[in-house]
Amino acid sequence: MVQNAAELHRSSIIIDAVCPLLDNQDMIADYCAGGLTAIAPTVGYWNGAQVTLRTIGSWHKLLRERNDLVLVRTAADIRKAKALGKTGIILHFQGPEPIEDSLDLIDAFKALGVGVMQLAYNVKNRIGDGCEERTDAGLSRFGLQVITRMNEARMVVDCSHTGIRTTLDAIEHSTAPVIISHANAKAVHPSPRNISDELIKAIAENGGTIGVVGYPGFVSGDKRPTLDQFIDHIAYMCDLVGVECITLGIDYFGGQSPYAENEMAMTMYKKALACNQWSAAAYPEPPYYFPAGIETPVGMPALTKRLVERGFNQADIRKIYGENLLRIYETIWGG
Repeated sequence: MVQNAAELHRSSIIIDAVCPLLDNQDMIADYCAGGLTAIAPTVGYWNGAQVTLRTIGSWHKLLRERNDLVLVRTAADIRKAKALGKTGIILHFQGPEPIEDSLDLIDAFKALGVGVMQLAYNVKNRIGDGCEERTDAGLSRFGLQVITRMNEARMVVDCSHTGIRTTLDAIEHSTAPVIISHANAKAVHPSPRNISDELIKAIAENGGTIGVVGYPGFVSGDKRPTLDQFIDHIAYMCDLVGVECITLGIDYFGGQSPYAENEMAMTMYKKALACNQWSAAAYPEPPYYFPAGIETPVGMPALTKRLVERGFNQADIRKIYGENLLRIYETIWGG
């Protein structure tokens, strides 16, 4: 079984769709060691266009200097990366602040390779409400225009961290599938950042996907969640809406163990609370230990082995690992 799992891992296209750990570009090495095919650095958070352009520029410089990396603009780029033994880089915004108040910036960032943009990050913005906002008012007039322009520019609409009504509005208005790149099932663990069965079904019915997260506060109430607790979210959502709708958005980040000392992690945590990016209800205090066995991206083969042991067949694991997102990317970005 171990040999079969190892070969399955080696031969699969594996995409982690949310990788804020890559704020430190040196961490690409850990993803490569874990056998990842394509990874998605968060190149836009809460800053405007100027700061975000500098971040994207640093990634384009790295891509120019390193022959082992490929900028992903289409699904074919990921397949090419796998065939050549390279690593695909998917540029991802966790929030719309980089576009400021300009629809034209959507086209500008798309031209620079940004393929995915979240509509909110926990709180209200010009587009709509985040998932931890006091209200849940849905898309604004500007938000409706953003969805239309993202569809026209062929940029993936991501409703992670986004309010329920805002997400349902996005699904209704979008002409392309809407995804949730990283969220777990609220029925398995009732974090405010996890999503209800209703929302999981709505995303699935619109042809979208939901990525399972390893951030411990979204996996379970345990400080050190187990690999099985992580897989429980995969199994639950597969049973609810089908394996074709489930992906990976593990969300490794620089504030977790072993990348951050406890003091540094606590400083980052207090800053996130102070500026309302996070709430204590959804984000417990550090330290943060990702599920045992996959504490870092290096451990990803352990997930493959345990999925096989849990009874997932090879075809389904390949879908969860990469084929489901490839379908989304091909639909929206092109082959």
